[in-house]
Amino acid sequence: MSTEKHYFVEKNEDGQFAVRAKGSERASALFATQEEAITKVKELNPADHPDVERVRHTHAGGPDKWRKA
Repeated sequence: MSTEKHYFVEKNEDGQFAVRAKGSERASALFATQEEAITKVKELNPADHPDVERVRHTHAGGPDKWRKA
């Protein structure tokens, strides 16, 4: 089931990782790990490089920055 949508992976208040299509209000799916969420996005749209919310501080940025998966 492939789509043309662009996706985001972001951590919600419950500590789960939400897969959300651009422009949507609700998550398409919830996962316990960021890796599982990224895998789901690649199943939904293999051509997409989702924007992934950073969950820790690194030399490249903190939790307020996004990265490509």
